[in-house]
Amino acid sequence: MNFTIKKALIAVTNGYTSLDVQVTNGIITAIGENLAVIGTEINGNNKLLLPGFFNAHTHSSEKWQRGIIPPLPLELWLAHLYDFAPLDTEQVYLSALGTAVETLLSGGTSVVDHLVLIPGKELETITTAVRAYQEVGIRAFIAPLIQDESLTAGMPGGKSLPEHESYFRPTAETLAIIEEAVIKFHHPESGINILVAPTGTQLCTDALFTGCIELSDRYNLCRHTHLLETKAQEKLAAEKYGCTAVEHLNKIGFLNNKTSLAHCVWLTDTDTKILAETQSTVVHNPLSNLRLGSGIAPILKYIQAGVNVTFGCDGASSNDSQDLLEAIKIGSILHNVTDIDYQHWITTRQAVEMAALGGAKGLGLDDQLGSLTVGKKADLVLYDLTNLSLLPRTDPIGLLVLGRPVNVVDYAWINGKQIIANGQFTTVNIDELRTELFNRSQWETREKSPGLGQIEPHYRQVMGL
Repeated sequence: MNFTIKKALIAVTNGYTSLDVQVTNGIITAIGENLAVIGTEINGNNKLLLPGFFNAHTHSSEKWQRGIIPPLPLELWLAHLYDFAPLDTEQVYLSALGTAVETLLSGGTSVVDHLVLIPGKELETITTAVRAYQEVGIRAFIAPLIQDESLTAGMPGGKSLPEHESYFRPTAETLAIIEEAVIKFHHPESGINILVAPTGTQLCTDALFTGCIELSDRYNLCRHTHLLETKAQEKLAAEKYGCTAVEHLNKIGFLNNKTSLAHCVWLTDTDTKILAETQSTVVHNPLSNLRLGSGIAPILKYIQAGVNVTFGCDGASSNDSQDLLEAIKIGSILHNVTDIDYQHWITTRQAVEMAALGGAKGLGLDDQLGSLTVGKKADLVLYDLTNLSLLPRTDPIGLLVLGRPVNVVDYAWINGKQIIANGQFTTVNIDELRTELFNRSQWETREKSPGLGQIEPHYRQVMGL
């Protein structure tokens, strides 16, 4: 689709200016004043144009447990999640649709889905998520979540538990599944990317990590993992490696400029230096870190050290939302209480750049996405500045980041294809999605899961509770 956005408000160094933007064959071809209309004309008057943001870490299938898991730290929360995880590919499909829709409605045009796989239906799970993301039209980075250790191994001393069992599938079989998924589905030119994505050092052997490195090198894939989300994971890394998890991942060669690392709450100064040197990206998930009591990642320290940082919503039952603007807001202002020097605090323009260009850098795509630049792909979002939640008129980006914007995405394009027009999706029926999600669920509460009861005493002991 060729189109021209006329008189959109665009941020410049000293404020904002109204400019036209031409898009031809999915590429931004011109930005300037009084450009000729090529293709469809889009009225940008009183609308803010920004590059699409990245929801750089989430787990789409958690949607079915949003709002229901009680307040628990990650290691115990996981037991609850595992005991009630969906085993139905139709649920996977609907939750991926919902994740894409909520991401787009909050300014995200790309999503990194650390996709939980249904045991015995791994490729079917990936196929289903691919179908959903293609239907919506979002740029999808599907990172099949893999591990080769059982849940109890994820805690310090966990392998000594009577309940500890070996993981049900050999490492080589898991890697073979990922390679098959890459061969079938990794088509960046059509907006579907497969990443190698071991869940984290706490539940993965070195054999799995090195196998992922080999696949990444062979097929030119990005790498994604959780890293030092909790204090327990910090303790476990010392127990397993005799050094920090970052030092170990660097030693085995997992860290590079196409590696994104979710959370990074418990890093040392040496760890931070390693991430900067390897050009790895930290994905900040402030809401889930607060929800699970994991801690506050020292994002300001990372930024000052030259580490690339972007934002993620995390899964919809550890954050319970896929509102990317909410994650950006909390992820920006949370750190005003961690550093007394206000000159280090994140500005609203910096937050927008982190969400867009920072996300693109984490996937090695900053030459193609993440900014309003001639020659880059047209992943664009146009926000309605006449919306009540963005009034009265002050600083448009300030209102978007610091306010509580509701239904403000007026238009969205991905690779030049129109996904939202006049606030409505052009690709999927939202009313049908809402009906399906409603009809396949019920109002309920839950007692503690069986798995939680088995591991909670050990967790409390090793954490000194």
